[in-house]
Amino acid sequence: MTLALFDLDNTLLGGDSDHAWGEFLVSRGHVDAEAYRLANDGFYADYRAGTLDIRAFCEFVFAVLARNEPATLKQWRDEFMAECITPLLLPKAFDLLAKHRDMGHTLVIITATNHFVTELIAERLGVEHLIATTPEQTPDGRFTGKLAGTPCFQAGKITRLQAWMDERGESLDGAWFYSDSRNDLPLLEVVAHPVAVDADETLTRIAQERGWPCISLRA
Repeated sequence: MTLALFDLDNTLLGGDSDHAWGEFLVSRGHVDAEAYRLANDGFYADYRAGTLDIRAFCEFVFAVLARNEPATLKQWRDEFMAECITPLLLPKAFDLLAKHRDMGHTLVIITATNHFVTELIAERLGVEHLIATTPEQTPDGRFTGKLAGTPCFQAGKITRLQAWMDERGESLDGAWFYSDSRNDLPLLEVVAHPVAVDADETLTRIAQERGWPCISLRA
């Protein structure tokens, strides 16, 4: 079936869930506020500039997961969803997902943000398939603080997507991909229908040069 692929942060959401998670942890006093906010903002600036060290960022984010019990983390995540994610949901994003669903496409969210943070967001958006950066867990569900497999970031999105397609017998024939970020150029360049969504300056320029559609889910 034709794949309809969607980046999550600043594409289907009107903000960045990864950065917002860090802000939530700071606001609740779950981390050292000054040091954590400084690092979180720095990593986000690097991401926006296309210079993020994804492995260093994963180490930073996953340390919090490793320090806390799974039940505690899930309680925090429920609060985060209600307070921080619900305001970022975009009616036009739901309309776009519905359009592709009505066309019989297989909907997939593919995001650099980790699976723990994003799995409930994908459920809220009604998207069954989620490919995300994966934090390692022990058999009893505790996080180790380590990265499992390839980060779902930049060219790593292609690696992770290819593995997912191989498992399911899917292909990129006729595929769509929606993204806001220059970091997603590797995947945008290999799909039949690349679409820039509320894109950063670099992606907007490239999309215009190449004749890719540029749309907004916020306006």
